[in-house]
Amino acid sequence: MRIAKLYSFNDIRIEDIPVPQVGPRDALIKTSACGICSGDVMPWYIEKKAPLVLGHEPAGEIVELGNELSAISHQPSAFKTGDRAFVHHHAPCLKCRYCKRGDYVQCGTWRNTRIIPGGISEYILIPEINLRNDTLKLPDDVTFEDGTLIEPAACVVKSLRRANIKKGDTVLVIGLGVMGQMHILLAREFGAGVALGADMVKFRLDKALEFGADGVIDVSSEDLIEGLKRLTDGKKADIVIVGPNSAAVMRLGLQAVSKGGTVMLFTPAKPNESLSIDPNYIYFNDINIVTSYSCGPDDTKMALEFISKGIVSGEKLITHRFGIEDTERAFTITLQAAGSLKSIIVFK
Repeated sequence: MRIAKLYSFNDIRIEDIPVPQVGPRDALIKTSACGICSGDVMPWYIEKKAPLVLGHEPAGEIVELGNELSAISHQPSAFKTGDRAFVHHHAPCLKCRYCKRGDYVQCGTWRNTRIIPGGISEYILIPEINLRNDTLKLPDDVTFEDGTLIEPAACVVKSLRRANIKKGDTVLVIGLGVMGQMHILLAREFGAGVALGADMVKFRLDKALEFGADGVIDVSSEDLIEGLKRLTDGKKADIVIVGPNSAAVMRLGLQAVSKGGTVMLFTPAKPNESLSIDPNYIYFNDINIVTSYSCGPDDTKMALEFISKGIVSGEKLITHRFGIEDTERAFTITLQAAGSLKSIIVFK
């Protein structure tokens, strides 16, 4: 089977390897599509994992079950061959102290689990724990392309949950790539009254308006804070979602939030960057700083519900489709962050 393997940021190779052997309680899926994540094109983040098979947003069809699973595949909750499925690349144990608090990404099992060999692969082995704790059957109204959006949409679900939006809040989303666009699409589902976006790419600003943003700020021609004050009559934003992996933009987010508001740091900063804050400014203005790293099983279930309703969909967000042989091109288009939102690899 063919895989797309990254050896360094500028070295992605299409290789042939054997199809993984299925264990007694594992499953094998034939991959139909897999997304390119914006995190995949952060050099410092992806290269520390190299060499690796790219991709962690796959959807496909179960083509083989381990012999112990085959015996119980008649049960309503069980998987069976032919099922269309989404699989998360990590799965929590659901038993440890972190899982009991809903902090799945801190679970040691979550951090050590994976899909084999990775998402951009013609076949993927789903280990038992991933199959049991974070694999979802796709409803008939959800396409495989829609299925590739479950994991990224789940990250947005977690972000909006943790932001603790109050009914009627004004939400500002800084950075309108695909993750920013999903924040725009979903903000009102969590209570937002006004959704605003900021970016420097006209294509993305226009898309945000198409997806329901009440206003946008083109930071290539207008100061972010001045533009925000213009759109809010000087009140600024109750919730600020900071998308770019930049400490400088995080500082802007702190300037953009109103008193009593929340700044959500959705992406890590680059290595060796630091964020200096005036603790008294944070304290006396009652500003909350919250982070949101990845997602858990409750988030993926909710994301699938939003996708099934059509609020988030491949039709809206997927702008580029490639075969596996063009993975490097898909990678480059995602990196350029210009006239694109989501690039995916489609398998025939």
